[in-house]
Parts: sequence; structure tokens; C-alpha cells
Amino acid sequence: MDSTEIRATWSLASLFAFRMLGLFMVLPVFAIYGQSLTGATPALIGLAIGAYGLSQALLQVPFGFLSDRIGRKQVIYFGLVLFAVGSVVAALSHTIEGVIFGRFLQGAGAISGAAMALLADLTRDDQRSKAMAFMGASIGASFTFALILGPVVTAWFDLAGVFWLTAAMAVLGLWITWKVVPDARLRHLRLSAVPVWGQFADVFRQRELMRLNAGVFVLHLVQTAGFVVMPVLLVTHAELDKAEHWKIYLPILFVSFVLMLPMMIFAEKRRQVKPVFLLAIGLVLVSMLLLGRWHETLFTLVVGLFVFFWGFNLLEAMLPSLVSKIAAPGFKGTSMGVYSTCQFLGAFVGGAGGGYLAGAYGVVALYAVAAALVLVWLVLALGMRPPRPLQDYTLQLDALDEAGTESLTRRLLAVNGVEEVVIIPNQNTAYLKVDNRRLDKEQLQEVAAAAL
Repeated sequence: MDSTEIRATWSLASLFAFRMLGLFMVLPVFAIYGQSLTGATPALIGLAIGAYGLSQALLQVPFGFLSDRIGRKQVIYFGLVLFAVGSVVAALSHTIEGVIFGRFLQGAGAISGAAMALLADLTRDDQRSKAMAFMGASIGASFTFALILGPVVTAWFDLAGVFWLTAAMAVLGLWITWKVVPDARLRHLRLSAVPVWGQFADVFRQRELMRLNAGVFVLHLVQTAGFVVMPVLLVTHAELDKAEHWKIYLPILFVSFVLMLPMMIFAEKRRQVKPVFLLAIGLVLVSMLLLGRWHETLFTLVVGLFVFFWGFNLLEAMLPSLVSKIAAPGFKGTSMGVYSTCQFLGAFVGGAGGGYLAGAYGVVALYAVAAALVLVWLVLALGMRPPRPLQDYTLQLDALDEAGTESLTRRLLAVNGVEEVVIIPNQNTAYLKVDNRRLDKEQLQEVAAAAL
């Protein structure tokens, strides 16, 4: 990466991390502290936890499209202002309805699509995957820090302190966007990062992608639903003071992350992605069964949480990678947009549904439903085809008519190692998936040179 790409990557990753940290810090504390709000019920507490997911799911893709029209930074500024306003509304609210509205406004600051598009504008094709991976890692890191920081901040400054800190991070994000994030001279439609309206129907028709979309929906549903009751279980059954919960989360997250890494390496190096993927889903299923049956002591809760986060961390790393590998060339941005929408919808349904189940039928019913959903996902995943070890490859072309596009597609597919080809004539770009072990690079360059 050059200096501009490095600056763009770490500054935009910081925006993601600060924003998601503010959204996630509520998870380990709200089920306890939210009970003091006027009108609070288990169902409404769950809705408050997951409310951000609904507005996030509805607006993140449209905001990405809007950034094509009015500019990337303009949309990011607007989204961060909405996020700050929602945080202030939640901080000042003494009723559960006010916090729900504030959380909905927080999620409405849906800058993910615009930030990804800006990162794509500021990075070269051969450096973009590296930058996107760094962005994804920042989200994972923010979730880890949120589980540790949330109980500490709330113990010192009460629930309002979490929301005021979130508002401060939104203001810091505005400054980073203004002063640190580079300006893009040109806006491009980068199909590796930006959704395209005309591609959504094609993405929904891809069975393998829809398995993954259903999976991320279930994963974030059970994650959010679990945090509707877990803080309360740690206080009532484990007799652990609410300010001490971070001492449980920190070692569990650390050990589960350490154990996750060799499994990821094994899956990629030995091409055992499917068995490891199924094992990770199995771990989540086992954790739901454990927590539903044994949640009366600190030991059983720690075991259940550890098994869950072992599987959860592994799936959080594998799912986006699988979407990227399975998506057709030139369809990655749209595929990731659908994937992210399903992820946030899962968080919303998990919060709202988990709160309802916990209030109406109890903890055992919540975990039973969660286990049933994970079991359905596991059955769906059994039929998945392991992705082939293919890499993305982009070629810039001269203007082509329809006949020229068809001819070039045939010639590219005839190159040894080229597996898939999508040519976008109005961009003069060919998107390929290639097997680097078999790719005849000289032949490919000859075909590409003839098209220039």
C-alpha cells in the first residue's frame, strides 16, 4: 500500500470501530440497567437492544447508492450526525420508548456502504482486499472491546454514560472524516465494494449465497437474543456483580480467539473449509443447548459462553470470506450488501424476539428456539458446496460493443486457469475468477492486450 491507501484504510477502519463500539457497548449491560427505565419490560428491553439493526438493514444499502450521487463524505457526515443525535436522545431518555427511538436513530446513521465505497475509491485493485480485511477486523475488535468496556463504563457513569461516550465517539468520527480521511478525486463504481441495483435479483437466485445469508441472519439473531438474558443470568444465578462481568468476557473472548486461529489456518491451508464451517455451527448449537439446560451456576454459564464464542468468532471470520469466494465476479459488492442487510436484520429480530420469549416464556424457551434455528441452519449448511480456491482478477479494456463483449468472453474463458468472466461494457472492465495454480498469465496478457 502507498501512504494514501494506508491513511484511508486506518482512518476509515477507525470510523467503523468507533461506531460499532458504541452500538455494541449496550449488549452486555442493557438487560440489567434498562430495567430502571420507565415502562421497561423484557420485550421492550430486547427491542431496544436490537432496534439499531432494523434501521441499519433498511438504510445501509440506500445510503451507499446515495453516496454515488452527492458524495461519499457528505453521506458519512450525515450518518455520523444521525448517530450522534440518536446517542444523545438515548442518553437523555428516562423511558424505554425514548431509548428505543434513540437506538433506531443510531442505526439510521448507516455509513457502512458509503465508507466501503470511499475505501474502494481510494485503493488500487490489487490492494483493496487487504484494506477490506482490515475494515472487517476493526469491527471484530470493536465487539470484543465493547463487551469489556460496556460494564466498566456503566458501573462508573450509569447507562447514560454509555450513550454519552457513544455521542463523543461520533463527534470524533466527524473530525476524522474531515481532517484525516483523504478526499477521493473521482468516484467509481467498484463492483468489489459497491452494490448495483440490477444485480440484486441475480444474487437472490444464487443458492449458495442465500445459505450464507440465512446463516448470518441466524448467527446474529442468537447472539443478540442471548444478550437479552445473559447479563441477568450472571447477576441472579452466578451472583456476579454487574460491574465485574468484563472479567468473565475478557478471558473467554481471548481463549476462544486463540483457539479459532489454528482452525481458520487449517481450513484454508488444507482446503477443509466445509468441515470446519460445519463444526463452528455445531459449536453454536451445542452452546445454545448447554445454556438452555444448565444456566444456574457461574461454571456452566462460563462453559456455555466459551463454546458459543469459539463458534461465533470462527463463523464471523469465515462467513464474509465465503461470500467473497462464492460471489460471481463483478457481483461482490451487491453480494456483501445483501449479506450485511441479513446480518443486521438478524440482530433486530434477535433483540425483539428474544425479549418477547424471555418475558413470556422464560430463558429455557429462548434458548430452545435459538437452538432450533441453529439446527435448521446446520441442516441447510450440510448441502453447501465448498468454494473453489479462486482469486479475483480485473482487466481494463477499450470500449466494446455487444459482439465484441461476447467474443472477448469466449477468448478469456479459453485461457487456462480462467474459471469465470463478467464484462461490464459501460465500465470497460472485465472481472475474472482465476485458479492461480493453473493460470497461463502470458496467454491472459495476450488476450487482454488484444482487447486494448
